[in-house]
Amino acid sequence: MPSEGRRTTLADVAAQAGVSVALVSIVMRDAPGASAATRERVLAVARRLEYQPDSRARLLRSGSSRLLGVVFDVRHAFHGDVVTGLYEAADRVGYELTLSAVTAHRDERAAIAALTQDRCAALVLLGPQVPAAELAALAARMPVVAMLRKVRGRGVDVVRSDETLGQRLAVDHLVELGHQRIAHVDGGRRMVASAERRRGYLEAMGRHGLDAYARVVNGGSGEEDGAHAARELLEDPPTAVTAFNDLNAAGLLDVLRRHGVNVPGDISVVGHDDSALSRLAHVDLTTVAQDVETMTTLALTRAVERIDGTPVALRELVIPPRLVPRGTTSPPAPPKGA
Repeated sequence: MPSEGRRTTLADVAAQAGVSVALVSIVMRDAPGASAATRERVLAVARRLEYQPDSRARLLRSGSSRLLGVVFDVRHAFHGDVVTGLYEAADRVGYELTLSAVTAHRDERAAIAALTQDRCAALVLLGPQVPAAELAALAARMPVVAMLRKVRGRGVDVVRSDETLGQRLAVDHLVELGHQRIAHVDGGRRMVASAERRRGYLEAMGRHGLDAYARVVNGGSGEEDGAHAARELLEDPPTAVTAFNDLNAAGLLDVLRRHGVNVPGDISVVGHDDSALSRLAHVDLTTVAQDVETMTTLALTRAVERIDGTPVALRELVIPPRLVPRGTTSPPAPPKGA
C-alpha cells in the first residue's frame, strides 16, 4: 500500500494485483493484451487504491504533447477569471493546461522558462510585460498567444479587449448620468494596457467637450495604488472616477468610504475588467467587462491552429468590451445650496 499522502502509482497497483507494471499500463489504457479476468482484477485493485492516471505524464510520454502552457500573474484578480475560462476552452478542444505563475518574487521570464522546458505545444501569456522582441524570439521557437496586451512583435498572436473603447464606455456612462468633473486613475508605466486605457479616457473627455475637467492621477494595478490615488483625489474631489482596474477601484472605494465620502452619492466610481471582485455584493462595482468567454475561446483556437499548421488570416483579434452598471455610479449630487 502507498504511504499516507503519497499518490498511488502504477507500481502500487501492479504489486497488489500481482502483475507487471506493463500489464497494468495496458489495462489502464484499455489497450489489447490482457485477459478479461486480469483486466477485472487490475481495475478492482485500482479502484480500491483510488488510483488516478497521471494524464499529464501520459501526454508527455506520447511524444505528441497536448499541453498548453499558461503564464499568469497571481497579483491580478482578473487573471484568475481568464485562467478559469482557458480551462473550459481547453477542455472543448481536447487539450490540457499547465500553469506557471508570476509572483512578487518570481518574474515573468522565470515563469516562461519553466514552461519551455515542459514540452508544451504552445504558450498562452496573460498580459505579458517582457519586451516585444523577446516575445517574437519565443514565438520563433513555438506558437505564442498573448492575451490582454497589444503586441507588435512578429509571429506573436494577440487576443485582447479594445482597451480604449472600454474607457470611452466608462466616460460615456458617467456623462449620461450628468457628470463633468471625471478623473482617471492611471495603471502606471509597468502595465502595458495603461496607456491604451488612459488614451480612451482622454479621447472620450475631449469628445464630450470636457478637456478642461480631464485629470489623470498616478496609480497602478493594485488595491494600494487605488488607495493612494484616492487620498490625492480627496484634496480636490471630482464627482466621478474611472479606475484602471477593479482591484484599483476597490482601493479607491475603501479610502473614500473611510473618509465619509458617499459612493455613489458624492463620488461615482467605475472599474475595469468585471472581475469576480466587482461582483461581490458588498462591492457591487460598476465596471467595464471584458468578454472572457470569447477571448479564451479564440486564444485556445488560435493556439491549436498554430500547432496544427492551419493558415490564419488575422494575427490580432480585438474583442469589444461592454459596460456593466451596478451600485457605484449615479447622477452627481446637486451643488450645495442649489
